[in-house]
Amino acid sequence: MSFPYRLVATDLDGTLLRSDDTVSERTRDALTAAAAAGAAHIVVTGRAVPWTRHILDDLGYQGLAVCGQGAQVYHAGEHKLLTSVTLDRQLAGLALAKLEAEVGPLALAASRDGLDGEVIAGPGYQVQEGPLPIRSFTDPGELWAAPLNKVYIQHPELDDDTLARIARQTSGGLVDVVMAGAGIVEILPLGLSKATGLSLAARRLGVKSSQTIAFGDMPNDIPMFAWSAHGVAMANAHDDLKAVAHEITASNEHDGIAVVLEQLLP
Repeated sequence: MSFPYRLVATDLDGTLLRSDDTVSERTRDALTAAAAAGAAHIVVTGRAVPWTRHILDDLGYQGLAVCGQGAQVYHAGEHKLLTSVTLDRQLAGLALAKLEAEVGPLALAASRDGLDGEVIAGPGYQVQEGPLPIRSFTDPGELWAAPLNKVYIQHPELDDDTLARIARQTSGGLVDVVMAGAGIVEILPLGLSKATGLSLAARRLGVKSSQTIAFGDMPNDIPMFAWSAHGVAMANAHDDLKAVAHEITASNEHDGIAVVLEQLLP
C-alpha cells in the first residue's frame, strides 16, 4: 500500500512543536518517511513570518509555509514572501469600536506586514514569552501607522472563548475573529483563514484538498480541517476542534503526528 496523501499540513504550536519549541526525532523521521513516499510537508501556522522563520530554519525546512493564519505564503528555502494579505485598518478600527462598546476597553497588539514586520503591543496587553522582541506603544495611532496582518485583543475579565464569540457577534461581517491559543484572540481580514492560505500553497504544489491530511490543536485549525480530506486533532486540542476532527491522536508532547503517519506509511 502506498502512502494515501500527497500533502501533510501541520500546525506549529501545540501540534508539530513540543512545549520547548522543538520537534522530536520520531516526528522528524515520520515526516521524512512521508516525504520519501511522495507527500510534501507544509507548515500552516498562525504565527506571522518573522515569528516562524527562525523555527523553520532550525528545522532545516526548505518548502512553502502558510503563516499569519493564512495571510502569508512563505518560501522557507528562499526566505521569500510569495503572497501577503493585509487587514483593512478602517474596517478593523470600526469592528474594535463596536466590540468595545459592548465589552469595554480592550488591550491591543498587532502584527505588521512583511518579512520583517514587527509585533507591537499597547498598554495592558499581556505579552507571551518568546524569542523575538515585541515593541511597546502608548499612542493609539501607532497601532494603525503601517499595514497589518492582524490585531490581537485581550480583555481584563472575559475568557478567550467568550471574547472571541462576542467579537464575532459584534463585528457584523467587517472582519473575521479566531481563537488561536491561550490569550490569543485575533482580528483578521474578512474571509481569511488557514484554509485560504493552504489552498493557495497547495495550488502552487499541484496538490488538491482531497490529497491532504491536516494536523492541529486550536479552533483556528477548523477551516483547515474542513478543506482537507482528513483532519487529525491532537490529544491536547481544544474541544471545538476535536468535535470536527476525523481522528484524535496523541498529544504534541507524545509524537501525535508520528503516531498517525507511521500507521499510514507502507
